[in-house]
Amino acid sequence: MKLIGESLNVINKKIGRAYKERDPKPIQEEALFQRKQGMDYIDINLGPAKKEGHELMPWVVKTVQEVVDDVPLALDTSNIDAIAAALKVLKPVSVPHLINSIMCRPERYEKMIPIAADSGADFIALLWGPEGLPRDENERAALAVELIYTANEAGIPNEKIWVDGIVTPVNIQQAQLICLMDFMQMLPDIAPGSKSTCGLSNISNGPPDHLRPILNQTYMIMLERVGMYSVISDPLDEKLTEIAKGKRPDIVELVHKTQDGEAPSLDSLSKEMKDYVKTVNVILGRTLYSDSWLEV
Repeated sequence: MKLIGESLNVINKKIGRAYKERDPKPIQEEALFQRKQGMDYIDINLGPAKKEGHELMPWVVKTVQEVVDDVPLALDTSNIDAIAAALKVLKPVSVPHLINSIMCRPERYEKMIPIAADSGADFIALLWGPEGLPRDENERAALAVELIYTANEAGIPNEKIWVDGIVTPVNIQQAQLICLMDFMQMLPDIAPGSKSTCGLSNISNGPPDHLRPILNQTYMIMLERVGMYSVISDPLDEKLTEIAKGKRPDIVELVHKTQDGEAPSLDSLSKEMKDYVKTVNVILGRTLYSDSWLEV
């Protein structure tokens, strides 16, 4: 599983202040930390960046690549001009950089796909359509076909497209989590050779902070089983990184068995492993979500 570090984000108070004040130190420290933690990509998230994005994004890219020039970057902002400006200053690395993201809305992709094609960067195809979040796996498939076909027509092969079917919070849109897994199993037929990614921590956006890691870790395992290629993740979650890099096969095996209805008796498991069983059952809707599901 490829990991895209999410912490170089404008919503982080320290990083947001560094962006505003053009202070390179916190930005470079975070980039170096993410490389140390094993992130395969570093996401530079400016948010909307409506006013100064076209100047800020290239500055951040240069700032990061002064200290980390061997890790590909994901350029994350809704400001198209900021993306275009940053692509002009990116130093090449061993694999293409990422544009995060191109929505499935004509007014967005008609402008951004040519930019991606000219730059040689890969791009994330975000399945957020004209009506917002797709209702199920079939609407995801229809949006994917529209966006990928348009990219192919512009000369971008499937291999350079990373499809993001959108992760939703477990406490308010649990059924959508299953729809995404169903869609992931359809993707190889829709776009052979394409990659996939998602904002993993969206699943835990809302539950208490202490419950976020177990949700993120468990759902990542479930998504990888149905073909997810990468996730945008928290570099601070060392256990998640260990699982993603194949260092906790015991947890992966237990999650899979629980998905298949073959989990061992809870009485035979450690507290750590019980939590994964309980979390799979919450994600699949077998157990009603509450903030106390691990205590039941």
